Amino acid sequence: MTGSADTPLVFLGNFEVENHWAIGEPALPRVASHAGSAVVNRMDEFALLLGGKNDHVVLKTPLDEGYRAYLEGLGLELPTVHVVAGQDPRRTVSEDALEDAELLSALAALAPEGARLTGHGISVIEEQLAERTGLSLGAPGAAVCKRVNSKVYSRRLSDRLGIRQAQGWACETLEELAEAVAAASELLEAGTKVVLKDAFGVSGKGIVVLDSAKRLSRLHRMAVQQAEKAAAAEGGAPRTALVIEEWVAKRCDLNYQFTVGRDGSVHFDFVKELLTENGVHKGHRIPARLSEAQVAEIAATAQQLGAQLAADGYYGVVGVDAMVDPDEGLYPVIEINARNNMSTYQNVVHEGGLAGADDVAVARHWPLRLTRPLPFGELAALLDGLLLTAPGPGAEGLFVNNYATVNAAAADETGTDGYEGRLYGVLVAADDARIEAIDADITRRLAAHPERSGS
Repeated sequence: MTGSADTPLVFLGNFEVENHWAIGEPALPRVASHAGSAVVNRMDEFALLLGGKNDHVVLKTPLDEGYRAYLEGLGLELPTVHVVAGQDPRRTVSEDALEDAELLSALAALAPEGARLTGHGISVIEEQLAERTGLSLGAPGAAVCKRVNSKVYSRRLSDRLGIRQAQGWACETLEELAEAVAAASELLEAGTKVVLKDAFGVSGKGIVVLDSAKRLSRLHRMAVQQAEKAAAAEGGAPRTALVIEEWVAKRCDLNYQFTVGRDGSVHFDFVKELLTENGVHKGHRIPARLSEAQVAEIAATAQQLGAQLAADGYYGVVGVDAMVDPDEGLYPVIEINARNNMSTYQNVVHEGGLAGADDVAVARHWPLRLTRPLPFGELAALLDGLLLTAPGPGAEGLFVNNYATVNAAAADETGTDGYEGRLYGVLVAADDARIEAIDADITRRLAAHPERSGS
């Protein structure tokens, strides 16, 4: 993606970049909220594991030294860490960096070395950062990234390529929306659920599952009112950016990744199975439990999608959500995420040699509620014997791939209720039975921690 494997990269973990792509775009009515933003913005630390010793990463706070020692003890060569001054929990790391003159100077000093700036995704914020530092982007510009990440783009590209999808409609005009609502209402009246999606919704926001034509009609009226109000203020015709689809049965969800080179080549990277419990996303499993024919179909779809993305000016990492129906048929494209995905940050387990090719890996997170910051050293003692410490084929244990999210909300602690944190990691073992046993032991020990709120 840069023309040379030796190009130094500057990584930014600007998670939920979709929030910037969505600015000025019509969306489903929702209540704005910063709840959980402190933790989400500290997911920036995932980017640490993408870099090598000649690379750089910008983080919102310094690494916990115990965590650094843990990673280095596993043989990982970490990039140079640059820390922003005066981080704001409600800002992304990119937004923080723009406010730090000293950091901007430090990054500018990397430009003569040919370093390139890359992120979870590229928005106008990252473009501004590149301009302020003189760093070239190691990715397409914001306009291209925004366009190919729209759910409307995903839907229409799959239609054009003849890829199987649930019955549905992509809507950019009020006329298209009215036709889609009329057709979806017939499905609802027949007892079939439908789902309404924002073009730039992320992490479950901007998506509504409906079982009532009356409720769909109400949302339709609200969307029309919003579009007409925006058109009156901005000039031009009213517009929308929504997808309506039939809600279909599934056996499981999938996520697969491929990489588009600057020369248009497409490399299929992997496919993972999403794990759920009572309808709640619990993590990713690799390898996915699929037949050879199913994997081949997904890989072929990746080639189709990648060729079109390249033609539309995109290169870089692409993650695609997919599904397997109860009869083992594939829905190869639910949506395209032309950016890094959670799976991207988990792949260090196999690519970095922490586990063998035949080992099972399950990525997940554990919620924590704490009354004070928890140093990594204390966590390691608490989980003694359960952490991954001897990497390689046959390895077993938990690899912690982000520690900043554990204490991210500590500064916002109020009263005596403590604060919410998340421990992210990848469980590695020979089979699912051992994975489940380690998971259960970790959950039990975390629940018994003496600094846990309410214990």
